[in-house]
Amino acid sequence: MPVKIRLQRHGSKKRPFYFIVVADARAPRDGKFIQKIGTYNPLTVPATIQLDRQRALDWLHKGAQPTDTVRRILSFKGVLYLKHLLRGVKLGLFDEATAMDKFQKWHGEHETQVKKRQLENQKTRRPGGPGGRPGGGRRPERKEGGA
Repeated sequence: MPVKIRLQRHGSKKRPFYFIVVADARAPRDGKFIQKIGTYNPLTVPATIQLDRQRALDWLHKGAQPTDTVRRILSFKGVLYLKHLLRGVKLGLFDEATAMDKFQKWHGEHETQVKKRQLENQKTRRPGGPGGRPGGGRRPERKEGGA
């Protein structure tokens, strides 16, 4: 049974929200799944990702194949880097404490970069909401009647 780590779409039309799930490759996109390991909301800036890193790592070790988008999410959250480090431990290149130190160092640097990007994005956003119009992006109402 081939197992995939993939996105399961929820949310209304043009307002996507995804669950990150482990599912049989033959199951429908929004159908039966084995385990839910996180959520992904692409509408927030930056996108909101909540992921159970340990469950994702366990499923990768068991041979689950992530889809392209989920692979990017796992890479962003550091799961693939952690898998890479644990492979080095298994091969005897270094011990587990060193691997965890390397991961913690990477995670700290990554978090500072994300915070920096968030602040830059907040500075560059236009005042007045979407579209830069005053009033939160709504158009002024037209008056009915005569001249």
